[in-house]
Amino acid sequence: MPLVPMTEFLPRAKAEKFAVGQFNMNNLEFTKAITEAAMEERSPFIFGVSEGAIKYMGLEYAVAMARAAAEQSGLPIALHLDHGSSFEMVMKCIRAGFTSVMFDGSHLPLEENIRLTKKVVEAAHAVGVSVEGELGTIGGVEDDLSVEDEEAMLAKPEEAIRFWEETGVDCLAIAVGTAHGMYKGEPRIRFEIIEEVAKNIDVPIVLHGGSGVPDEAIRRSIELGVGKINVNTENQVAMTKTIREILAKDEKVYDPRKYLGPAKDAMKEVVRAKIRLFGSNGKA
Repeated sequence: MPLVPMTEFLPRAKAEKFAVGQFNMNNLEFTKAITEAAMEERSPFIFGVSEGAIKYMGLEYAVAMARAAAEQSGLPIALHLDHGSSFEMVMKCIRAGFTSVMFDGSHLPLEENIRLTKKVVEAAHAVGVSVEGELGTIGGVEDDLSVEDEEAMLAKPEEAIRFWEETGVDCLAIAVGTAHGMYKGEPRIRFEIIEEVAKNIDVPIVLHGGSGVPDEAIRRSIELGVGKINVNTENQVAMTKTIREILAKDEKVYDPRKYLGPAKDAMKEVVRAKIRLFGSNGKA
């Protein structure tokens, strides 16, 4: 099956009250762990690729791995640019074979964010590519971008509704109290913002910073209208922890497959648990 835009499964997710996971792809082990878990659970999913990951892997390698995963799995998989910083970057990814893009204009004044996101939507929709927009500022660290907690601004429901009406994005990330990276304490998610926005727009809400959010908070968010949840940090932690344990146990290990294989399996279990929590198992 070829790669698909997120519109292949996100409308159903909102209607049936489940969420589809965006699992970030950082190398071959991430790609295989995510795909294998989704195949076993029969779940659609989204490969998220940040600009930092593109620099690390190479654009062509990222597209090739995602295409191989889609063809071999037979699952509906979207290849999605995560936090695209410019119109030029968005277009570069679309030309390379991405089926979905995010334009992150959340740091811009509202009018400018609407204008640029609408421009991205017009170009992407013309070639069948789905678009995610963002409103409000989500805290934490994403690649090389760092937002201090006090700078993170919650989305205003009336602005989020207007943003969707004027841009026509296929899903909308709004700042509701989550953060990128791991949490120091339990995040305070503003469910009332999710509820107010979700009941006034036709597309799913996106929850960024899904790693470390309590399961019950995830379930409630989905019930209120979240249809896409981003996960990256928990996979990174699982991979690194496994590699550290193996190398600490036996310093003579030098074959990368001896530690990357178990690291892949550790990430696979993280992804499997998230798929079941999100309710997307059996939806492919």
